[in-house]
Amino acid sequence: MKTPERGAAMKEFPLQKVFTLIEPGPVLLLTTAAGRRKNIMTLSWSMVMDFSGNIAIVTGSWNHSFEALMKTGECVLAVPGADLMETVIGIGTCSGADTDKFGAFGLTAKKGGEVGAPLIGECLANIECRVADYVEAHSLIVLSAVRAWTNPDRGERRTFHAVGDGTFVIDGRHVRNLRARMESKLPPGV
Repeated sequence: MKTPERGAAMKEFPLQKVFTLIEPGPVLLLTTAAGRRKNIMTLSWSMVMDFSGNIAIVTGSWNHSFEALMKTGECVLAVPGADLMETVIGIGTCSGADTDKFGAFGLTAKKGGEVGAPLIGECLANIECRVADYVEAHSLIVLSAVRAWTNPDRGERRTFHAVGDGTFVIDGRHVRNLRARMESKLPPGV
């Protein structure tokens, strides 16, 4: 492993691309249901806010799902495996205004336990959420998790992340477990 040079020269980086330097959480799928119409959108901007299940996302009126999300106040965040990357990109490049994304991409809508939005059967995990806050100036929606599901039978367990410039990173191997050193600092139950 090569050691970084001390005092290596720094090169200025364009501010409009600074988001590509800080990898967000995994790419997610967000489902909504307005009446009988179910929809899915691809979401690459999310942030875990604390240990209580609060998650922030960024979206707005430019997305078809936004209206249903704000009207119903609920959604599901589904975590796709890396094997679904092409499907997830396809979902993000068409509109639910004119496409039944569950049908078009062969995904299974499953009933959750707390919200009307569907779980996605093919995903690693699904988190049922309710809108807790909306910061319009930043298009930031804070979601509170109300129930979560995992799919232990999924073969592909890796997630993937959007860098923000059209490239993606797939999770790699776990390199070291330092949980024992951290346990005294973690909240109970984590």
